[in-house]
Amino acid sequence: MRLPASLLALGARGPSWASWLDRLPALLRDLVAEWELVVDGDPRHGNTAVVFPVRTRDRVDAVLKVGFLDAESEHESLAMQHWHGRGAATLLRADPRRGALLLERLTSRDLVEEWDVAACEIVGGLYGALHRPAPPQLRLLSVLCEGWAARLAALPRSAPLPRRMVEQAAHLAASFATDAATDGRLLHADLHYENVLADAAGEWRAIDPKPLSGDPHFEPAPLLWNRYDELAGDVRDGVRRRFHAVIDAAGLDEERARDWVVLRMMVNALWRLEEDAGGVTPAASTGSWLTTCVAVAKAVQD
Repeated sequence: MRLPASLLALGARGPSWASWLDRLPALLRDLVAEWELVVDGDPRHGNTAVVFPVRTRDRVDAVLKVGFLDAESEHESLAMQHWHGRGAATLLRADPRRGALLLERLTSRDLVEEWDVAACEIVGGLYGALHRPAPPQLRLLSVLCEGWAARLAALPRSAPLPRRMVEQAAHLAASFATDAATDGRLLHADLHYENVLADAAGEWRAIDPKPLSGDPHFEPAPLLWNRYDELAGDVRDGVRRRFHAVIDAAGLDEERARDWVVLRMMVNALWRLEEDAGGVTPAASTGSWLTTCVAVAKAVQD
Protein backbone atom coordinates (compact mmCIF):
# COMPACT_ATOMS: atom_id res chain seq x y z
CA MET A 1 0.00 0.00 0.00
CA ARG A 2 2.61 2.48 -1.15
CA LEU A 3 1.49 6.10 -0.88
CA PRO A 4 1.96 8.39 -3.89
CA ALA A 5 4.68 11.01 -3.63
CA SER A 6 2.12 13.68 -4.49
CA LEU A 7 0.13 12.70 -1.39
CA LEU A 8 3.19 12.68 0.85
CA ALA A 9 3.97 16.20 -0.40
CA LEU A 10 0.93 17.42 1.53
CA GLY A 11 3.05 17.16 4.65
CA ALA A 12 4.43 20.59 3.72
CA ARG A 13 1.11 22.06 4.88
CA GLY A 14 2.23 21.82 8.48
CA PRO A 15 2.94 19.55 11.47
CA SER A 16 -0.61 18.16 11.75
CA TRP A 17 -0.53 17.06 8.10
CA ALA A 18 2.96 15.58 8.44
CA SER A 19 1.87 13.67 11.52
CA TRP A 20 -1.24 12.29 9.78
CA LEU A 21 0.82 11.15 6.80
CA ASP A 22 3.32 9.46 9.11
CA ARG A 23 0.48 7.50 10.73
CA LEU A 24 -1.38 6.76 7.51
CA PRO A 25 0.43 3.57 6.33
CA ALA A 26 -0.13 1.80 9.65
CA LEU A 27 -3.74 3.00 9.78
CA LEU A 28 -4.41 1.65 6.30
CA ARG A 29 -2.85 -1.72 7.16
CA ASP A 30 -4.96 -1.92 10.32
CA LEU A 31 -8.19 -1.15 8.48
CA VAL A 32 -7.49 -3.65 5.71
CA ALA A 33 -6.87 -6.36 8.32
CA GLU A 34 -9.78 -5.48 10.62
CA TRP A 35 -12.31 -5.13 7.81
CA GLU A 36 -10.95 -8.18 5.94
CA LEU A 37 -10.26 -6.34 2.71
CA VAL A 38 -8.05 -7.12 -0.26
CA VAL A 39 -6.42 -4.19 -2.06
CA ASP A 40 -6.82 -4.65 -5.80
CA GLY A 41 -5.56 -1.46 -7.43
CA ASP A 42 -3.50 1.68 -7.16
CA PRO A 43 -4.58 4.52 -4.88
CA ARG A 44 -5.78 7.94 -5.90
CA HIS A 45 -6.07 11.03 -3.76
CA GLY A 46 -7.39 14.56 -3.64
CA ASN A 47 -6.52 17.39 -1.31
CA THR A 48 -7.58 15.72 1.92
CA ALA A 49 -7.93 11.94 1.52
CA VAL A 50 -6.55 8.80 -0.10
CA VAL A 51 -8.75 6.14 -1.72
CA PHE A 52 -7.78 2.50 -2.38
CA PRO A 53 -9.85 0.11 -4.51
CA VAL A 54 -10.55 -3.00 -2.45
CA ARG A 55 -12.65 -6.16 -2.38
CA THR A 56 -14.54 -7.24 0.69
CA ARG A 57 -14.56 -10.72 2.22
CA ASP A 58 -17.77 -11.31 0.25
CA ARG A 59 -15.96 -10.25 -2.96
CA VAL A 60 -17.84 -6.96 -3.26
CA ASP A 61 -15.95 -4.26 -5.14
CA ALA A 62 -15.52 -1.26 -2.87
CA VAL A 63 -13.18 1.61 -2.04
CA LEU A 64 -11.44 2.35 1.25
CA LYS A 65 -11.23 6.08 1.87
CA VAL A 66 -9.15 7.57 4.69
CA GLY A 67 -9.13 11.32 5.13
CA PHE A 68 -7.49 14.00 7.19
CA LEU A 69 -9.83 14.82 10.06
CA ASP A 70 -11.09 18.40 10.02
CA ALA A 71 -14.32 20.27 10.68
CA GLU A 72 -15.50 20.01 7.07
CA SER A 73 -15.18 16.22 6.87
CA GLU A 74 -16.14 15.39 10.47
CA HIS A 75 -19.65 14.21 9.58
CA GLU A 76 -19.01 12.77 6.12
CA SER A 77 -19.96 9.25 7.19
CA LEU A 78 -23.13 10.54 8.85
CA ALA A 79 -24.23 12.23 5.63
CA MET A 80 -23.45 9.16 3.52
CA GLN A 81 -25.39 6.98 5.96
CA HIS A 82 -28.32 9.42 5.90
CA TRP A 83 -28.51 9.27 2.11
CA HIS A 84 -28.57 5.42 2.08
CA GLY A 85 -27.29 5.36 -1.51
CA ARG A 86 -30.03 7.69 -2.79
CA GLY A 87 -28.20 10.18 -5.01
CA ALA A 88 -24.86 9.28 -3.43
CA ALA A 89 -22.47 6.36 -3.13
CA THR A 90 -23.60 3.70 -0.65
CA LEU A 91 -21.73 3.58 2.66
CA LEU A 92 -20.80 0.01 3.61
CA ARG A 93 -18.87 0.67 6.80
CA ALA A 94 -17.26 3.57 8.65
CA ASP A 95 -14.97 4.49 11.50
CA PRO A 96 -15.43 8.27 11.92
CA ARG A 97 -12.86 8.45 14.70
CA ARG A 98 -10.18 7.34 12.25
CA GLY A 99 -11.63 9.17 9.25
CA ALA A 100 -12.24 5.88 7.44
CA LEU A 101 -15.08 4.95 5.09
CA LEU A 102 -15.77 1.81 3.09
CA LEU A 103 -17.92 2.76 0.10
CA GLU A 104 -19.38 1.01 -2.90
CA ARG A 105 -17.07 1.29 -5.90
CA LEU A 106 -18.43 3.52 -8.64
CA THR A 107 -16.93 3.94 -12.09
CA SER A 108 -14.24 6.53 -12.83
CA ARG A 109 -16.59 8.48 -15.12
CA ASP A 110 -17.34 11.93 -13.74
CA LEU A 111 -18.94 15.10 -15.12
CA VAL A 112 -15.72 16.78 -16.23
CA GLU A 113 -16.07 15.59 -19.82
CA GLU A 114 -19.76 16.43 -20.03
CA TRP A 115 -20.98 19.69 -21.56
CA ASP A 116 -20.92 22.06 -18.59
CA VAL A 117 -24.55 23.16 -18.94
CA ALA A 118 -25.75 19.55 -19.16
CA ALA A 119 -23.56 18.69 -16.15
CA CYS A 120 -25.18 21.51 -14.18
CA GLU A 121 -28.60 20.12 -15.04
CA ILE A 122 -27.51 16.69 -13.79
CA VAL A 123 -26.28 18.12 -10.49
CA GLY A 124 -29.44 20.18 -10.10
CA GLY A 125 -31.40 16.98 -10.55
CA LEU A 126 -29.45 15.31 -7.72
CA TYR A 127 -30.33 17.99 -5.20
CA GLY A 128 -33.81 16.58 -4.66
CA ALA A 129 -32.41 13.26 -3.42
CA LEU A 130 -29.65 14.81 -1.32
CA HIS A 131 -31.43 17.70 0.38
CA ARG A 132 -33.15 15.70 3.09
CA PRO A 133 -33.86 16.95 6.64
CA ALA A 134 -30.47 17.44 8.26
CA PRO A 135 -29.34 15.35 11.23
CA PRO A 136 -28.88 17.52 14.33
CA GLN A 137 -25.15 16.83 14.65
CA LEU A 138 -24.19 18.83 11.55
CA ARG A 139 -22.55 22.24 11.54
CA LEU A 140 -25.09 25.02 11.05
CA LEU A 141 -24.71 27.26 8.02
CA SER A 142 -26.15 30.17 10.02
CA VAL A 143 -23.27 29.92 12.50
CA LEU A 144 -20.75 29.98 9.66
CA CYS A 145 -22.49 33.05 8.23
CA GLU A 146 -22.16 34.87 11.52
CA GLY A 147 -18.41 34.37 11.46
CA TRP A 148 -18.12 35.28 7.78
CA ALA A 149 -20.02 38.53 8.37
CA ALA A 150 -17.53 39.63 11.01
CA ARG A 151 -14.46 38.63 9.03
CA LEU A 152 -15.65 40.27 5.82
CA ALA A 153 -16.51 43.47 7.66
CA ALA A 154 -13.01 43.46 9.16
CA LEU A 155 -11.26 43.36 5.78
CA PRO A 156 -9.30 46.59 5.32
CA ARG A 157 -10.26 48.96 2.52
CA SER A 158 -6.86 48.26 1.02
CA ALA A 159 -7.84 44.61 0.36
CA PRO A 160 -7.61 43.86 -3.41
CA LEU A 161 -11.37 43.37 -3.79
CA PRO A 162 -14.13 45.78 -4.83
CA ARG A 163 -15.24 47.37 -1.56
CA ARG A 164 -18.85 47.40 -2.72
CA MET A 165 -18.79 43.60 -3.10
CA VAL A 166 -17.14 43.07 0.27
CA GLU A 167 -19.78 45.18 1.99
CA GLN A 168 -22.55 43.47 0.02
CA ALA A 169 -21.26 40.04 1.08
CA ALA A 170 -20.90 41.08 4.72
CA HIS A 171 -24.51 42.31 4.69
CA LEU A 172 -25.73 39.08 3.08
CA ALA A 173 -23.84 36.97 5.63
CA ALA A 174 -25.34 38.91 8.53
CA SER A 175 -28.81 38.58 7.03
CA PHE A 176 -28.49 34.83 6.41
CA ALA A 177 -27.14 34.33 9.95
CA THR A 178 -30.55 35.32 11.37
CA ASP A 179 -32.72 33.79 8.62
CA ALA A 180 -34.62 30.68 9.76
CA ALA A 181 -34.39 29.22 6.23
CA THR A 182 -30.57 29.19 6.36
CA ASP A 183 -30.49 25.91 8.32
CA GLY A 184 -32.34 22.60 8.22
CA ARG A 185 -31.51 20.67 5.04
CA LEU A 186 -28.62 18.25 4.55
CA LEU A 187 -26.21 19.90 2.14
CA HIS A 188 -23.32 18.32 0.25
CA ALA A 189 -21.64 21.79 0.14
CA ASP A 190 -18.95 20.81 -2.42
CA LEU A 191 -20.93 19.30 -5.26
CA HIS A 192 -18.94 19.98 -8.42
CA TYR A 193 -18.06 18.08 -11.59
CA GLU A 194 -15.46 15.73 -10.07
CA ASN A 195 -17.61 14.88 -7.06
CA VAL A 196 -20.28 13.14 -9.13
CA LEU A 197 -19.51 9.68 -10.51
CA ALA A 198 -21.53 7.24 -12.61
CA ASP A 199 -22.40 3.85 -11.16
CA ALA A 200 -22.33 0.62 -13.17
CA ALA A 201 -25.85 1.32 -14.44
CA GLY A 202 -24.90 4.81 -15.61
CA GLU A 203 -26.73 6.63 -12.81
CA TRP A 204 -24.99 9.68 -11.33
CA ARG A 205 -24.06 9.56 -7.64
CA ALA A 206 -22.43 12.12 -5.34
CA ILE A 207 -19.21 11.54 -3.38
CA ASP A 208 -16.98 13.52 -0.99
CA PRO A 209 -19.49 15.73 0.84
CA LYS A 210 -18.58 18.51 3.28
CA PRO A 211 -21.88 18.21 5.15
CA LEU A 212 -23.81 21.17 6.53
CA SER A 213 -27.26 21.83 7.88
CA GLY A 214 -28.23 24.61 5.55
CA ASP A 215 -30.17 26.16 2.70
CA PRO A 216 -30.29 24.29 -0.67
CA HIS A 217 -29.70 27.63 -2.43
CA PHE A 218 -26.16 27.51 -1.01
CA GLU A 219 -25.21 24.59 -3.29
CA PRO A 220 -24.75 25.88 -6.89
CA ALA A 221 -21.64 28.05 -6.50
CA PRO A 222 -18.97 25.30 -6.95
CA LEU A 223 -20.37 24.59 -10.43
CA LEU A 224 -19.55 28.18 -11.39
CA TRP A 225 -15.94 28.44 -10.22
CA ASN A 226 -14.86 24.93 -11.23
CA ARG A 227 -13.93 24.44 -14.92
CA TYR A 228 -13.57 28.23 -15.02
CA ASP A 229 -10.85 28.13 -17.71
CA GLU A 230 -13.42 26.81 -20.17
CA LEU A 231 -15.25 30.14 -19.93
CA ALA A 232 -12.35 32.21 -21.30
CA GLY A 233 -13.73 35.00 -23.47
CA ASP A 234 -17.31 34.30 -22.39
CA VAL A 235 -17.23 34.49 -18.59
CA ARG A 236 -20.39 36.51 -18.02
CA ASP A 237 -22.66 34.51 -20.32
CA GLY A 238 -20.98 31.20 -19.52
CA VAL A 239 -21.45 31.62 -15.78
CA ARG A 240 -25.04 32.71 -16.27
CA ARG A 241 -25.81 29.67 -18.48
CA ARG A 242 -24.51 27.35 -15.77
CA PHE A 243 -26.31 29.24 -13.01
CA HIS A 244 -29.68 29.14 -14.74
CA ALA A 245 -29.23 25.50 -15.77
CA VAL A 246 -28.74 24.33 -12.20
CA ILE A 247 -31.38 26.49 -10.53
CA ASP A 248 -33.96 25.61 -13.18
CA ALA A 249 -33.23 21.89 -12.85
CA ALA A 250 -33.46 22.11 -9.06
CA GLY A 251 -36.41 24.50 -8.89
CA LEU A 252 -34.47 27.03 -6.77
CA ASP A 253 -35.36 30.68 -6.27
CA GLU A 254 -33.13 32.76 -8.55
CA GLU A 255 -32.64 35.75 -6.24
CA ARG A 256 -31.79 33.69 -3.18
CA ALA A 257 -29.41 31.44 -5.12
CA ARG A 258 -27.73 34.53 -6.59
CA ASP A 259 -27.17 36.00 -3.12
CA TRP A 260 -25.52 32.80 -1.94
CA VAL A 261 -23.21 32.77 -4.98
CA VAL A 262 -22.10 36.34 -4.22
CA LEU A 263 -21.46 35.49 -0.59
CA ARG A 264 -19.60 32.24 -1.32
CA MET A 265 -17.34 33.87 -3.89
CA MET A 266 -16.40 36.67 -1.50
CA VAL A 267 -15.82 34.13 1.28
CA ASN A 268 -13.53 32.20 -1.08
CA ALA A 269 -11.61 35.43 -1.68
CA LEU A 270 -11.51 36.12 2.06
CA TRP A 271 -10.04 32.68 2.75
CA ARG A 272 -7.32 33.21 0.17
CA LEU A 273 -6.37 36.59 1.63
CA GLU A 274 -6.23 35.05 5.10
CA GLU A 275 -4.06 32.20 3.82
CA ASP A 276 -1.73 34.69 2.15
CA ALA A 277 -1.41 36.62 5.39
CA GLY A 278 -0.37 33.39 7.08
CA GLY A 279 2.07 32.47 4.32
CA VAL A 280 0.11 29.34 3.40
CA THR A 281 -0.37 29.89 -0.34
CA PRO A 282 1.92 31.20 -3.09
CA ALA A 283 1.23 34.88 -3.65
CA ALA A 284 1.55 34.42 -7.42
CA SER A 285 -1.70 32.45 -7.63
CA THR A 286 -3.73 34.82 -5.48
CA GLY A 287 -4.42 37.53 -8.06
CA SER A 288 -5.86 35.06 -10.55
CA TRP A 289 -8.11 33.46 -7.93
CA LEU A 290 -9.39 36.81 -6.65
CA THR A 291 -10.18 37.80 -10.24
CA THR A 292 -12.17 34.59 -10.66
CA CYS A 293 -14.12 35.19 -7.44
CA VAL A 294 -15.05 38.74 -8.44
CA ALA A 295 -15.91 37.75 -12.04
CA VAL A 296 -18.30 34.96 -10.96
CA ALA A 297 -19.99 37.19 -8.36
CA LYS A 298 -20.43 39.96 -10.95
CA ALA A 299 -21.68 37.61 -13.66
CA VAL A 300 -24.68 36.37 -11.68
CA GLN A 301 -25.71 39.96 -10.90
CA ASP A 302 -25.16 41.77 -14.24
